[in-house]
Amino acid sequence: MTDTARARAAIFIDKDGTLLDDVPYNVDPALMRLAPGAFDALALFATFDAPLFIISNQSGVALGKFPVDALDAVETRLQTLAADADASFEGVYWCPHQASDECDCRKPAPGMILQAAREHDIDLSRSWFVGDILNDVEAAHRAGCRAVLIDNGNETEWLRGPMREPDVIVVNMFEAARAIAPFFMMEPARD
Repeated sequence: MTDTARARAAIFIDKDGTLLDDVPYNVDPALMRLAPGAFDALALFATFDAPLFIISNQSGVALGKFPVDALDAVETRLQTLAADADASFEGVYWCPHQASDECDCRKPAPGMILQAAREHDIDLSRSWFVGDILNDVEAAHRAGCRAVLIDNGNETEWLRGPMREPDVIVVNMFEAARAIAPFFMMEPARD
């Protein structure tokens, strides 16, 4: 159970199409490139007193496109990209299931966010999720976070609903970081 007096606000980030250019089913670190504005966003996030987490559906595992252990090299590359901007990810969470599987982790389900909150003492009511599709927004809201939608063309269905309305809409990661910066600049420092 999270101790709300000690719990921290966090930033959850979708991987493909948000942090990285969207290359379907890519697990080759050499092909991983930061999306527009992502480097500057990570540099700004590094100035906040808030942990960063990756929350990502990786159905390529269930579909047999790559083994789950291929995600280890992906995580290593993500940490390297973050370190280049003086940031780091406190946790990386993958859902290896496909849409037809019944699980509580595949976005728009909030399972990965809730797990991160339990494991890292996160106050979800003060946290934000940055993603590029409305499933990311829904997962954030179902977990109790606020959500930023990067409207970069990756959301193609636009199936709206009460849990799928972004709190903020921006064009890239840096604009997302700037939009939520005031919420983290007001956060009290933790001992």
